[in-house]
Amino acid sequence: MSKSDYVDHFGFAAAHDVPIPYLQRIRTYYAALGYGAPYEWAHYKSALFHPLGKPLSECCIALITTAAPYQPDKGEQGPGAPYNAAAKFYKVYSGDATKDHDLRISHVAIDRTHTTADDSGSYFPLPALRDAEADGRIGSVAARFHGLPTNRSHRATIETDCPELVARCRADHVDGALLVPNCPVCHQSASFAARALEENGIATVVMGCAKDIVEYVGVPRFLFSDFPLGNAAGRPHDLRSQASTLDLALRLLEHAPAARTVVQSPLVWSDNPDWKLDYCNIERLSADEIRMRRAAFDKAKDVARTVREEETAPRSGRSNLATG
Repeated sequence: MSKSDYVDHFGFAAAHDVPIPYLQRIRTYYAALGYGAPYEWAHYKSALFHPLGKPLSECCIALITTAAPYQPDKGEQGPGAPYNAAAKFYKVYSGDATKDHDLRISHVAIDRTHTTADDSGSYFPLPALRDAEADGRIGSVAARFHGLPTNRSHRATIETDCPELVARCRADHVDGALLVPNCPVCHQSASFAARALEENGIATVVMGCAKDIVEYVGVPRFLFSDFPLGNAAGRPHDLRSQASTLDLALRLLEHAPAARTVVQSPLVWSDNPDWKLDYCNIERLSADEIRMRRAAFDKAKDVARTVREEETAPRSGRSNLATG
């Protein structure tokens, strides 16, 4: 019996039909691009846990995203747009949760091969959360949603962004929060934020697609969707999928028994799992492709550095969307 016949006979999945090993893939990828010492991902011994203090139907729930407000003057940011460092943000921002917003994720390392980010419902479930309020599933949506920067610096995220995020959530009298990251580093940042919120009495669920990163950091509750990065809130253009994913997150928020509780969504991205072989897989790239990616990444880093310096520099009287 051949290997494929063996798999078919017993109904087994393909060997590579497992969560993508982002930590290993990224480490190997950037080493091949010539960036030297690998990035040090955060790893905690323990995870904090704060249970909801009242029924979910009485709770105020906030949405926290790593998506960026669309900036028409910052270049291409539409569906399928390549990485756009100019569209990044480096300060926590807030927006009116009663309104719809045009948020994009062209500034982060999502899976651009297998998804296009053309439906914000797959990464910014604010309308679905408002529906949950209308149905009485939650008490209320917090007055504001919040944007969390994608920052490789542990110190900047933990000491600057997380306290600001906590302060805004506490000002809105939030009981619980859903955090929806997109890129690999977003998953780490959202995990930091979840820990900070729990420490301050706010229960959290991270909704993500990079299982190994979130589990490596260590969070209270994690809803894992085995989808390409950028789709942590459900399949694009599939309202049933998005509603089901949100419902799982709310159930987890309400019923998780202890820290490090992980629930995997039963939804499947595709009958063919081969999409999992592509992301940052250096074995699938030619020498020329590796050189081109190195050059493009160097250019993006220069742009991002300029944006960060401009955005974080103190300016008197400056108007900033990030003030919310």
